[in-house]
Amino acid sequence: MSETVMIVTGETSGELYGSLLAVSLKKRQPGIRIIGIGGERMKEAGVELVSGISSAFGLAEAVSSISRIKEAFRKAVEALTRNKPSVLVLIDYPDFNLRLAGEAKKYGIKILYYVSPQVWAWRKRRIKKIAGLAERMAVILPFEEKIYKDTGLACEFVGHPVFDEIQELKADKNNIKRELGLKEDVPVLSLLPGSRPHEIDNLLPVLPDVLKEFKKEFKGYQFCIPFAPNTDINKYETIIDGLRSEGAVINKGESLKALYAADMAVIASGTATLQAVLLGVPIVVIYKLFPLTYWIAKLIVKVKYASLVNILSGKEVVKELFQSDVTAKNIMNEIRKIVSDESYRDKMLRAYDIVRTMFSGKKASERVAEIVEEMAGLKPIK
Repeated sequence: MSETVMIVTGETSGELYGSLLAVSLKKRQPGIRIIGIGGERMKEAGVELVSGISSAFGLAEAVSSISRIKEAFRKAVEALTRNKPSVLVLIDYPDFNLRLAGEAKKYGIKILYYVSPQVWAWRKRRIKKIAGLAERMAVILPFEEKIYKDTGLACEFVGHPVFDEIQELKADKNNIKRELGLKEDVPVLSLLPGSRPHEIDNLLPVLPDVLKEFKKEFKGYQFCIPFAPNTDINKYETIIDGLRSEGAVINKGESLKALYAADMAVIASGTATLQAVLLGVPIVVIYKLFPLTYWIAKLIVKVKYASLVNILSGKEVVKELFQSDVTAKNIMNEIRKIVSDESYRDKMLRAYDIVRTMFSGKKASERVAEIVEEMAGLKPIK
């Protein structure tokens, strides 16, 4: 009987990390069985999905997702009891995953928490709860290891999985442009409206105006707008048709390639901002939440910045525009600086270099696969 591991994630970025981990595990343990909750990427990586991801961010957004989340949890518990995996790998998504960890403990299933919830930003009481449930923790930001130091939980900074994804790409920029349907010799502005439905709902409508204003001022550019692989793009057909009429190339599941091809980008705050930093792409960060969610976040979140490059740098390296500040005019002001102010752009890129060194030499997915092997008592198969 093959060894079984279960990987559970609830959002697009976590699903990416889960798929990369699954690939590493399959390489190291060809006979291993991996079940889990995820999306298309994890399915393509050989994970037997027991449910799809049901992400929701914030109180207002979660209300419409309650039934899907409940059903996903029911299926996850059923999969645990039926399959009794040797190791349960929980990727971020704390409200769901901490409850699931409690169920797994009843059956003596070992728990690896991979990608810490942002306990450094809010809800610090979760630190003790995580330490009481998990056997091991693998964190992806360098300062997170210290947070768990005094809890008794074995915690290791493993690097960031987006670094793994970038290293695996190893492609020629012109080849990437051709794959995306772009011209080789024309500079690219990429616009990434996020992966969560509420992000796209809030940010996508401003992008046609950005393109219109950009084209008035800067000639000779092409535009690329990628959507996450689990996005229902038919929902945004009218806006997408307008973007195409402005010359934008629309892709699905190609966010990293869109950044790889880009000379600059406008990005929803999230994992893609770190991808841009690692690729050396100047960016403007944008974000919009439902007003109630934003108001609550302002009260409870204890960090000054939202984007990882600013958090890791401890200062504003890239401009962050939020809520009513997310306008074509404000976005264009920042793009203008990137295009026209060489010192502004160079200062940004020098800060990127410092952030990159924090992850140098780390291979997150490979190391986490090793940890899973150790927890399951498996010997590496050469």
